[in-house]
Amino acid sequence: MKKISGLMSIITLSGCFNIFNQEKKMTKIKKIIHHQIPTEQHWVGDGFFVHTMMQPHPNTYPMTSPFILMDYAPPRHFSSSTIQKGVGEHPHRGFETVTFAYQGEITHRDSAGGGGTIGQGDVQWMTAARGVVHEELHSKEFSVRGGEFEMVQLWVNLPKNKKMSTPRYQGVKDKDFPRFKLGENCEGRLIAGEVENKNGPCLSHSPINVFDLTFNQDEDVELNLKEATNTVLFVLRGQVELESKSYGAKNLFAFSREGEKIKIHAQADTKILVLNGEPIDEPIFAYGPFVMNTRQEIIEAINDYQSGKMGHL
Repeated sequence: MKKISGLMSIITLSGCFNIFNQEKKMTKIKKIIHHQIPTEQHWVGDGFFVHTMMQPHPNTYPMTSPFILMDYAPPRHFSSSTIQKGVGEHPHRGFETVTFAYQGEITHRDSAGGGGTIGQGDVQWMTAARGVVHEELHSKEFSVRGGEFEMVQLWVNLPKNKKMSTPRYQGVKDKDFPRFKLGENCEGRLIAGEVENKNGPCLSHSPINVFDLTFNQDEDVELNLKEATNTVLFVLRGQVELESKSYGAKNLFAFSREGEKIKIHAQADTKILVLNGEPIDEPIFAYGPFVMNTRQEIIEAINDYQSGKMGHL
């Protein structure tokens, strides 16, 4: 959905990956190394009024890799309309878009034949890879009836050897995500990766875990992670305490690769999105809707799109 302006190159560091290691041992605490407050909201198309909470800036991308960009559209009421609002036909190459429909409905259609509609709690995971053209719109049914709309869209980088692979579309319903417990009052919902011998249904091209946590009552929890992984927490709603400071909704945190544990205190009715993954140790060039490894590959992507090699809807 989001289009990046400008051209940039970043080199990340390598790391190994695991999550929720249950071994009983002394562990170091992962520290907050970046705190992002909400940016001013802006429209993406006419259907997504978003805060950009993460983008591939040279100073921050090494802290979040393989996660490139994240837009958050907080709850907003849309009136009944005969027009499907959203973002029309546009290209992508070199990464994956992951769209979380927390409220409302989103319809996707792409030039590789992927497509579908997701409703409350569902997730669309599109691997653009060598290139697709797609559109993202409020569903016809949601447009007609109107209602509350809340969404997160995440961009996930692809390793160099996967950037020109075959595109793929995954649409997963809320009921198909495994649930797990942290403490007595926190329920986790696993979207991708592995947690406590459960496997998330969304497939990825590099080792990552994506899940959200919902707190029914006040609770202290610990996330046990492995050294050398990047971890990002985003507070969707409620109130959390991290490192003895309190934060509300629309706050994003990136944590150090060093350490193996994150301690969270959350109040009742708090929801957090958690992203954890192995950094991709490769340079990237990002320009507009393309994320590749070199400037020349960006030029090729632009030429391929303009010549129709990514297809059309």
